[in-house]
Amino acid sequence: MSTTTGVQPHNERAAAVWSSGGAKYDQVSRGIADSIEHCVLRLDPRPGERILDLATGTGWTSRAVANRGATVIGADIAADLVAAARERAKAEGLNIEYRVGDAEKLPFADAEFNAVISTCGVMFASRPEAAAAEVARVTRKGGRVALTTWLPDSNLFKMFLVMKPYMPPPPNPAPPSPFEWGKEERVRELLGGAFDLRFERGTSFYREPSGEAAWNTFSMSYGPTKTLAGNLDETRRADLRRDFIAFHDGFPTELGICVPREYLLTIGVRR
Repeated sequence: MSTTTGVQPHNERAAAVWSSGGAKYDQVSRGIADSIEHCVLRLDPRPGERILDLATGTGWTSRAVANRGATVIGADIAADLVAAARERAKAEGLNIEYRVGDAEKLPFADAEFNAVISTCGVMFASRPEAAAAEVARVTRKGGRVALTTWLPDSNLFKMFLVMKPYMPPPPNPAPPSPFEWGKEERVRELLGGAFDLRFERGTSFYREPSGEAAWNTFSMSYGPTKTLAGNLDETRRADLRRDFIAFHDGFPTELGICVPREYLLTIGVRR
């Protein structure tokens, strides 16, 4: 399957970056499984409901929703992640449909879903207003949206600050920061015109044996880190590895590392 199937041209590079983690991306989802469960709990999926898991990745959230009895469709711009999600659901005996789909131009009908859930996913859409409009379009009246989004001062944001010096300079004008979705006022701007919104804060705990284990997970499984590391020369890659490990080793316990990563949980009801 082509990486670009169903993806708008301006998002093709992002699709390739996220795809690069492949089936291993499930290890990244494991690291936020507590926040995913929080979001699914607040969404409260019900048997017979039709629910879209937007930016499904390798399908961790879609599997959690399907296990509550709902009918789930997972969509993502990254074809290799979608393929991995399909295989994982099949292995677990879950009947989940997966589609390559662009959050800014979804391949679904108006009011098709009882609910849309996105766990640290739609926040990375390059055109937030377009993605928010699509979420509203495909959610039926009285339906629900459930989002988890990283706070703009979270340790996940700080992890990106570690990578930033190694990234190429952003285009001018720079795209909007995905971490703006971690602000209640920004979510109200994006979704408040269509949804009645309520919020709750949460903290996800990322546990690994060591900072080096965190580097191994992210450099092999997480598209942005894997792509960045792969594009650096040997010296710069070693420097990034050193800084990435040092950041995560800054959260020691007697058993390894535990990084608290703060997020915003949004629940909305479609008007």
